[in-house]
Amino acid sequence: MNPVIRMNRRQCLYALISAAVVVVCVCVGVTMNLTTIYDENFDHMGIRTFCMFTVNSNILAAVSMFLCLPYTIDGLRTNNYHLPKWVVMLVFTGVTAVSLTFLVSLIILSPVKGFVLIFSGSRLFLHGICPVMAVVAFRYFISDYRIGLVESLISVIPVMIYAIVYTVMVLVIGQEKGGWEDFYGFFTRLPPWVPMVLILPLTFVISIWVRTLHNRAYDLRQQREAAYYSGVFGGTDARETVEVMARSNAGSLRISNVVVPLRLIRIILENSDSNVTVEELCDIYLRSYLEEAASATK
Repeated sequence: MNPVIRMNRRQCLYALISAAVVVVCVCVGVTMNLTTIYDENFDHMGIRTFCMFTVNSNILAAVSMFLCLPYTIDGLRTNNYHLPKWVVMLVFTGVTAVSLTFLVSLIILSPVKGFVLIFSGSRLFLHGICPVMAVVAFRYFISDYRIGLVESLISVIPVMIYAIVYTVMVLVIGQEKGGWEDFYGFFTRLPPWVPMVLILPLTFVISIWVRTLHNRAYDLRQQREAAYYSGVFGGTDARETVEVMARSNAGSLRISNVVVPLRLIRIILENSDSNVTVEELCDIYLRSYLEEAASATK
């Protein structure tokens, strides 16, 4: 197998596994909460569990990771793993939210209620395993995009929406009229301005931290890929390399829909000495692929 394709498939497989682990862990944790009628340490079980930011943030992370799965499966099928930027942005937003959940659980809740209590039962998944795996997945395996400052600002939106809903349900409607009790103690244990002033800036700082982790891994991966591809394709003819890759794909994929791996073709061109355009290489890939596929069906 072409070394470029092999590296692409490996990244795709890692993304598939890590995203699937997050989805499964969230499903387990939320199901445990829904099927627990009573918990002496936590009031919000059963259907009321959806009032909790912990549950909502984990569901957001799971949904975003679930959306990655079709692209990873298709990437393995076509040897062309690629995520749309909107999916990457949604993953980033979910990871920021569960990172807030993890840090609050570790730094604030654990000293008050005990580490074992906060990280046991369903909370082991929702406070611990899922947030950590989501950060690891996003840092190493999920994205081919470099996250910018604007994306960090956008990632705060789900926390802002929950903060508005929580404030309305607790202060405006109130528990007596069918709203929520102040189960986080933001308004009964603290002056109301404290959480309003601190939560969103804290979330933004967390998003910057997640963004920094991701971008550092992205930059390092780009450097390693450039060095690797330069060693493999340096001084080679890009036309010949793309033709070999196309014929290899046509012989192994056996699919009806042809996918031109534009990202891989650009990498090959950047690390070769050939005087050719990306468009020409795409034409070579498509022609070689179809010729090989046609000969295989005879």
